[in-house]
Amino acid sequence: MSKADTFIGSLDQGTTSTRFIIYDYNFKVVGSHQIEFTQHHPHPGWVEHDPMEILSTAWNCIGTAIDKATANGYNIDDGLKAIGLTNQRETTVVWRKSTGKPLYNAIVWMDVRTSEICRRLEQQLPGERKHFVETCGLPISTYFSALKFMWMMENVEGVKEAVNSGDALFGTIDSWLIWNMTGTARGSDPGEGKINGLHVTDCSNASRTMLMNLATLDWDLPTLETLGIPPHVLPKIVSNAEIIGKVAAGWPITGVPIAGCLGDQHAATLGQGCRKGEVKSTYGTGAFILMNTGEAHVKSTNGLLTTLAYKLGPDAKPNYALEGSIAIAGAAVRWLRDGLGLIHNSSEVEGLAKTVTDCGGVYFVPAFSGLFAPWWREDARGVCVGITGYTNKGHIARAVLEGICFQVKDVIDAMYQDSSVGEKSELVLRVDGGASVNNLLMQIQSDLLGTAVARPHDIETTALGAALAAGLAAGVWTEEQIFSAGDHHESAKMFCPMMADEKRVKKCEAWYEAVSRTFDLAEIQDS
Repeated sequence: MSKADTFIGSLDQGTTSTRFIIYDYNFKVVGSHQIEFTQHHPHPGWVEHDPMEILSTAWNCIGTAIDKATANGYNIDDGLKAIGLTNQRETTVVWRKSTGKPLYNAIVWMDVRTSEICRRLEQQLPGERKHFVETCGLPISTYFSALKFMWMMENVEGVKEAVNSGDALFGTIDSWLIWNMTGTARGSDPGEGKINGLHVTDCSNASRTMLMNLATLDWDLPTLETLGIPPHVLPKIVSNAEIIGKVAAGWPITGVPIAGCLGDQHAATLGQGCRKGEVKSTYGTGAFILMNTGEAHVKSTNGLLTTLAYKLGPDAKPNYALEGSIAIAGAAVRWLRDGLGLIHNSSEVEGLAKTVTDCGGVYFVPAFSGLFAPWWREDARGVCVGITGYTNKGHIARAVLEGICFQVKDVIDAMYQDSSVGEKSELVLRVDGGASVNNLLMQIQSDLLGTAVARPHDIETTALGAALAAGLAAGVWTEEQIFSAGDHHESAKMFCPMMADEKRVKKCEAWYEAVSRTFDLAEIQDS
């Protein structure tokens, strides 16, 4: 078959939507489909997804994307060589092996219901919140999957029984999808549940559970014992680029190999072609900044996470990363739309913010469910300070955009304090994600950082990264080709700083003061 008839698919399962994108040999998108799904908020600070709804959106996105590509004249049925998966990380699912049915809704990465478990562990364990950092690179936090699973075992009827009987399977969304996509159908509809699927996860998703040893890339048995999690519920850990298994009957792509799997931010790092010393920031519901530190896993002393970047094959050497995760980025813009009604569509925020030339002394810290890196304050809640009679909705909108960019700047500053892989003055920040289309947001980011920002022509680098990993494992592309696919500075839209250094320093001082006002507010709200 010619290169013109060669395609790779990417199933991108995100926090608010699922999509399937088909790429040709030259990395061009030839078909795609996206479906949003329901966000469940049963209590303040709780966020859940229905795993069966996620499964249904995946099935429908795959079929519809193939139909679209076929309608445009592409022979996808014969030419689809492999697919890659990428997913919202840390979101946790537990299901029965015997029935394929979830025992509870998926608990989403930003959910904070495990706060009491965090406090309990901090009080019980030496090193407090840093007890597990030496092995997994992560602090004790509501963010990570292990504590969500512990909460289910302690609070959801049937979970502990299923764990003890050997009928429970634990996984992040990648494991849930792969198990269903490779299993034997129990009914005629893939949504009816499957059994005998492959129970696997990849090393990037595993690195976000608090349970994987970063040095060995395997489950850390002392950690499992400490947390009371039996090894038999856990999936097998594989690399990011290898043939995992073939899609089972009942799916639109039956028999196609699943050949790549990465957590969304790791996929974006690969899709951006980030090598050692390079930094990317993805602007979605949250914002996620990764610096590739090469083969060394750097221990942070400035509030960052040490994590895996990617491992491109079973025998490949892993690349590690420093990461700063920000819970609220694009979600703050949606709050302007849905919570305050200041805009009708998220895309309108740029125009509203442009009605003023600055934020008028207003600073907005979107700590809706605490602050992640580098602060790690679960007791923080959002504040908007500096409001006067002069303040209008344009100032609020601009302050929201600045609040996103200040958080990213805080993380990048911490990265350069932790790492010796490069100089910040030489940084070209690679950006992607839905919110990165906002030109004002990207200019503000460049101004506050004091460095250049590069936005690729195709901002959907998460899906691209999963496709690149799958294509590498399937022999469609070489490693040199997949990194050249992400090496896109010549075609990138560049944003260069225009703010004077003195003004930048003053604004940052005001921002830090605003951040300090968010601390301990959760306790005040609850009292």
